[in-house]
Amino acid sequence: MTDEPGSNSCRTEAILFDFGGVLAEEGFRLGLASIAEINGLEPESFAKTGFRLIFEVGYAVGRADEKTFWHELRKITGAQGSDEMFRDEILSHFILRPDMIELVKKLKAQHVHVAILSDQTQWLDELNARYDFFKWFDYVFNSYHMGKSKKDPATFVHVLQRMGVSPDRALFVDDDRSNVERAGQAGLHALWFREQESFFTELTGFCPFLHDQ
Repeated sequence: MTDEPGSNSCRTEAILFDFGGVLAEEGFRLGLASIAEINGLEPESFAKTGFRLIFEVGYAVGRADEKTFWHELRKITGAQGSDEMFRDEILSHFILRPDMIELVKKLKAQHVHVAILSDQTQWLDELNARYDFFKWFDYVFNSYHMGKSKKDPATFVHVLQRMGVSPDRALFVDDDRSNVERAGQAGLHALWFREQESFFTELTGFCPFLHDQ
């Protein structure tokens, strides 16, 4: 057997993973829902407002700071609480999924390039300071530092150029279907992550060696 990608390992050179909702629990959504409940507000509506606002104010792509985001969210929703309390609620809900981290390790052992591609803020760096997971990845692409997000299909081309991988040799995994569709528009293979069991089954189609793992 050979260790070359595409033979006994995977038929793709690189796999890019979303963070929240794939590698970890969706801490932003769950944290926003928790903040809403503390304030007696409707969680789903509050979370949708937070997701919309983080892009509208530019926080997700590094054009605004955290203080601005929380200020605008309070102004729109009437939520009460300090920036620190809100941040703690968000970060505490990002719980790494051990099976996903083990998967990343197995892929690296088969010489597949693994990357995080996340529409995140500096919170991703803070989470890494707590849990030290960046070390398992060859690349970490964060919208806050890149100044561009997965809402633009060109972002996928940009990160693959950085990695030196052509789109047809890359696989993208995200729990947001619209991001999956944009990755497909950019020429990548893409999987819509809904839950781990079905995802592992689908991934085996790209990486047959996982069938016996």
